[in-house]
Amino acid sequence: MILLDTNVLIYGFDPDSPLHSWARGIIRSSLLGDGAAITPVILAEYLVGEEVRETVIPRLSALGIALLDLPALVAPRCAEAYARYLENRRDQASPPAPKSPLPDFFIGAHAAVLSLPLATADADRYQTYFPEIELITPDSTRRS
Repeated sequence: MILLDTNVLIYGFDPDSPLHSWARGIIRSSLLGDGAAITPVILAEYLVGEEVRETVIPRLSALGIALLDLPALVAPRCAEAYARYLENRRDQASPPAPKSPLPDFFIGAHAAVLSLPLATADADRYQTYFPEIELITPDSTRRS
């Protein structure tokens, strides 16, 4: 099973996106292979940009994209990574980060806890704070 980041859904369903072909290919190959999944956090992020929100879950389900529950075991891994992020931000001259974890930290922690590869176009934060997860990006080839 491959976890699809929000940006993969956005790019995959937007024919005008420069990453449309890559994202559609990832969605298609994961559905034809071991399966594709999203989390409640990914779903919430995706729903924000949708005009007709009530059709999103049935559309994703009809494609075969599974919606995983968010296990409580994700919270400690998320908190650990976000604490490191806050520490790193304190050492920089950037504006203070929010005290609550950003969505990518829940997504990365979910992939880490379930040992799922994550398809994403935004690899930097995941590589830094979740080095144990396999990333599938436009610039990479999938490692088996």
